[in-house]
Amino acid sequence: MKSVLIIEDDKEISDLLEIHLRDIDCSISKEYNGLTGLNKVKFENYDLIVLDVMLPGMNGLDICKEIRKSGILTPILMLTSKSEEIDKVLGLELGADDYITKPFSIKEFSARVKAIFRREELFKQTEKEGKDI
Repeated sequence: MKSVLIIEDDKEISDLLEIHLRDIDCSISKEYNGLTGLNKVKFENYDLIVLDVMLPGMNGLDICKEIRKSGILTPILMLTSKSEEIDKVLGLELGADDYITKPFSIKEFSARVKAIFRREELFKQTEKEGKDI
């Protein structure tokens, strides 16, 4: 079972994500504030972080930057209503692994999550076998 942290201040979106992540066999933790979400990341291990950009306490871009600065390599899927190209580029440049804009298709969200998990499994397998990717 994969462990996912959702840091999203919109409870309805957070609940929707939880339902669909549970459908693909994930255990879920949720935070609605950026600072408390960042603290959870620093003290608990997750297989994926779903991170909104616009959050109370601390915005998602700063959280992403702090996570990477701390050396934490957990995949991050940014989720935001900011759809300008510069916003997407900034999120990816700061260390996000993927970026999806609201409104979004839940099928696309699930497919992106599965793709992240597949890449992580491939990486772990090749690392275990001592191969270069």
